[in-house]
Amino acid sequence: MKVLYAIQGTGNGHVSRANEIIPILKNKCKLDILVSGTQADVGINYWVKYKRKGCGFIFGKKGGVDLIKTLQQMQSKRIVSEIKKLPVEGYDLVINDFEPISAWACKIKNVPCIAMSHQLAVSHKNSPKPAIGDPIAQLILKYYAPCKTGVGFHFKSYGDNIFTPVIKSEIRNARLKKLGHYTVYLPSYHDNKLIKFLSVFKNIQWQIFSKHTKKTYKEANCWIRPVSTVDFTESFTTCEGIICGAGFETPSEALQMGKKLLVIPMKHQYEQHCNAAAAEQLGVPVIKSLKKKHLQKVEAWLNKKEALQINFPDETEKIIDFVFAMATQEKIITTPKSLPSPGNRLTYWA
Repeated sequence: MKVLYAIQGTGNGHVSRANEIIPILKNKCKLDILVSGTQADVGINYWVKYKRKGCGFIFGKKGGVDLIKTLQQMQSKRIVSEIKKLPVEGYDLVINDFEPISAWACKIKNVPCIAMSHQLAVSHKNSPKPAIGDPIAQLILKYYAPCKTGVGFHFKSYGDNIFTPVIKSEIRNARLKKLGHYTVYLPSYHDNKLIKFLSVFKNIQWQIFSKHTKKTYKEANCWIRPVSTVDFTESFTTCEGIICGAGFETPSEALQMGKKLLVIPMKHQYEQHCNAAAAEQLGVPVIKSLKKKHLQKVEAWLNKKEALQINFPDETEKIIDFVFAMATQEKIITTPKSLPSPGNRLTYWA
């Protein structure tokens, strides 16, 4: 079977997950890789056949998505051209991690496309949602990278086709320590904003990983470092706790390691507010912004001794086999978390 694995390159989570999934896929099919988007700090460890600009989200410096820059880079003529020119018809199957160019190309050219993404889980009717809905954002989740069916990843199994996170090997096999510092990864905030807020806690050593600097420097009790996979993993695995956005991979890894976790969902990013709702149900503290009124909640979190730990099982190969089983059946449906037997007939889920 010839397969195209299409990955959203905006943000590190999709790419980190892909690095765990790709070697398993390569053992099961003839594989090509597509990556679109340019915001990830983590790189794909394998040869990428197709690189596209795509249409990702641009981070701002005040805690949210920069909507103006995001809209500016969504040049419709280019996107339409990328969709038309992508040769998805040369593949038996496209596996899609919230990647819009291949998803729309498959939809137009009637090529089988199965989602394997966190976004599919977020969209599931049973997954937690914020108290205040966002109809426009929900439409974006539905139509940004449309796939008729698929599997999703979330903190819990909210449905039969929803699995727990793919934890990267460096985290699953890490030698964990607690060296006293706290790690911070909030790429949508400028360094100055982070320093102003965090330096209030004078007895805490903060290691802040920033997309807004190319050199390491120290100010007050804050150590600002450029984003580096190796350096971040070292800081993360040896920290007391982490403050990060309400993405999916980093909070999942913190829960796997039993590190104290506090999340701040990004403004204008509905998916992160859904993640925050799910994390809060698990007992993870959530604050909305770096405003003074939230200092007390951060202090309470710092003073807390215990941390939530969840041992997410390693089911990556099982999930990939499940995806191939979906693809090879005449019809596809949400099914229990055991691979369907060859005699089972599946039907599409809506």
